[in-house]
Amino acid sequence: MDLTDVSLVALRVFREVAERGTFTAAASALGYTQSAVSRQIATLERAAGGRLLERRRDGVELTASGRVVLRTAAGILDQLDATARELAGLPAAGGTVRLGWFPSAGAILLPRAISAVRRTHPAVTVTTREGSTPALVRALRAGTIDLALIASAPPFRPPDAESPALELETLAERSLRLAVPASHPLAAYDSVEVADLHGQRWIAGPASSSELWLGVWPGLDERPLIAHTARDWLAKLHLVAAGAGITTIPASLTPAVPPGIKILPVTGGPQELRRTLLARMPGPLPEPTAVVAAALRTTAAELT
Repeated sequence: MDLTDVSLVALRVFREVAERGTFTAAASALGYTQSAVSRQIATLERAAGGRLLERRRDGVELTASGRVVLRTAAGILDQLDATARELAGLPAAGGTVRLGWFPSAGAILLPRAISAVRRTHPAVTVTTREGSTPALVRALRAGTIDLALIASAPPFRPPDAESPALELETLAERSLRLAVPASHPLAAYDSVEVADLHGQRWIAGPASSSELWLGVWPGLDERPLIAHTARDWLAKLHLVAAGAGITTIPASLTPAVPPGIKILPVTGGPQELRRTLLARMPGPLPEPTAVVAAALRTTAAELT
């Protein structure tokens, strides 16, 4: 095994593949061809003397050796990036916190927490990126973000089985709700039964591995009628306000709901709880990262 002559390009490509989860996504993010990405990974694996990635039908997964190389690669690349920032006269990386967040966290929790950091610690720079929970977990392990706001649903399993286990802190746990047009027959009630959801027209996000349709009530015992699909929460809510259908909504988004919508609890089935978690790699937190974590913790408590 001899990694002394491995290029920085290969390390960056490897980190990108580990974060994105597929060669195709990494190639797109880097502006490379997929074959170029494959060649860089093959070169790195030859130097490491073994497989760093397990190829699967749905993407790639780090091997034990891959996790070791990733930790080293992330440290080297972060140091080089910090040096480049310093030479360019930009704020030191030590004062910059990279925060990832799942879509619904961006409506209220994220902007309020960032506003609090700007008021109390103006020297701390926060950069953010939106992503799915699996993507954010990969980014944490790849070292491209420092903290992640991720979502969890029952039975609240760990977000991945990699080692070391991520440090997870529950910031909030609230019930899933239903958003219906104010003119909808269900809006006449203070709550609805699961049985009342049969035959409804749904506005949902694209299907995912965690929930078949994000926006359809979980466990609905019929094939849902999906009238509209949208990734953006604001788009879904405005479609509801326009009378185009109904959707589920995290309770934390209630203050951001536009006019023309009624938010209802759903009874008659298992309680559908959703947790907002703050995730990070284990180990001591640098002071700027601890400042951002504290702001997220305080903001989440104020919203409950």
